[in-house]
Amino acid sequence: MLRIDNSSQQNPSLWETVLPPELFQMNEELTQVDKLLDDECFFAPFRQRFSTTMGRPTTAVATYLRLMYLKHRYQLGYEVLVKEVSDSLAWRRFCHLDLGDRVPDSTTLIKLTHKYGADTVSTLNDALVLKLKEGKVIRGRKLRIDTTVVESDIHHPTDTGLLNDGIRVITRVVSKLKKVIPGIGSRFVKHTRKAKKVYLGLMKVMKGRNGKDKAALKNAQKKLIEITEETIVGGRAVQAELELLREKPPLVDGLRGQLSDWIEAAEKVVRQTQEVIKGNRRLPRRLVSLFDVGARPIKRGKSRADTEFGRKVLLGETDHGIITTYDVLEENPADTALLKPAVKGHKRLFRKRLKAVAGDRGFYSQANEDWLEGSGVKRVSIPKRGKASGERRSYQKQSWFKRLQRFRAGIEARISLLKRKFGLKRSRLRGSLGVNIWVGQGIFAYNLWKAVRIA
Repeated sequence: MLRIDNSSQQNPSLWETVLPPELFQMNEELTQVDKLLDDECFFAPFRQRFSTTMGRPTTAVATYLRLMYLKHRYQLGYEVLVKEVSDSLAWRRFCHLDLGDRVPDSTTLIKLTHKYGADTVSTLNDALVLKLKEGKVIRGRKLRIDTTVVESDIHHPTDTGLLNDGIRVITRVVSKLKKVIPGIGSRFVKHTRKAKKVYLGLMKVMKGRNGKDKAALKNAQKKLIEITEETIVGGRAVQAELELLREKPPLVDGLRGQLSDWIEAAEKVVRQTQEVIKGNRRLPRRLVSLFDVGARPIKRGKSRADTEFGRKVLLGETDHGIITTYDVLEENPADTALLKPAVKGHKRLFRKRLKAVAGDRGFYSQANEDWLEGSGVKRVSIPKRGKASGERRSYQKQSWFKRLQRFRAGIEARISLLKRKFGLKRSRLRGSLGVNIWVGQGIFAYNLWKAVRIA
């Protein structure tokens, strides 16, 4: 049963009347965020999608929203968040929890985060932007856009490392199945020690840099491919045994699905490693992690920039630094193809108010400029790529064009702030759905923080 707020917040508890009020005093930021989150517009998405009169009462939505703000505002893990809120009277009051109320368990918060999903977080961001628009805090006449990369929570991918991962996870699932179903997988051979020995031996050679590292790498890859193929064959045999079972414990279906996924991923790693050994290093859909198959290698468009492994994120920001639109992208599309979605996402909330758009030269194309002008945008400040004609140089030297380019530069600082202070450097949730949730919650926390500073 959906619960919006704790009823105990209506009247002070006995402890609140006895203890000094200074212990419960929130700082100015949390006080303003608390008032902002009391608006009904933040509860409407939950009422529409999750309202039910059956079952146990859920963690109050008001409490959950405030806990997520604290988590992303101070970059806390779920367990640390629960501990800090339990120990702080001010944070308890902010989260609408009395001294007698139990702070939701970390596992409960994780389950709720996945239950509510990315669409709810996106709706919350839209509700906040519309609230600021209606309060005339922001006007939405200008839009600056840029892209960044949110890294996935994975280790640096190497072919040998991925092969070792495949052997390890398949063996782990089979071991769990053996505990659930006695006698299953009796012929499955564990190769983890052999694979680890090969992998660690390669690491010693690579650290030595004695000129033999290339030959050692190729030999290690071949050995690990053989071990992985043997492990896959053993895993397939366990799958066949599972199909013959008539009565299966409840856990078996989940473990069988995991085993199938890991085997499929390991087979893909074997194929791509074989291509690398042959000399083919241009693999369009190269797998960079078994644990986040949607993560992509993305090279930023800056000189000497390292390759990042994650997902590209499109950001659109209006005046006062409020992010009005965002999108977590699959693959690595060119920036020129992202201008229209960003502008449409902004105009969905502000309609005909948009008068100026600024972006870097990566978003430039003549078709984009023509489309913006045809959409009613009076001033478009996007430098042309390549050599510009004399007429174009004169156009880009106009004062309004330069002013909008200075405005555009502000989004670089915004991206840095989001990465440093609101967790957008690396997503701790894996998969496309998890990254969408993580990015949405980080942006929602940032917009709340920014809203109380400019209101």
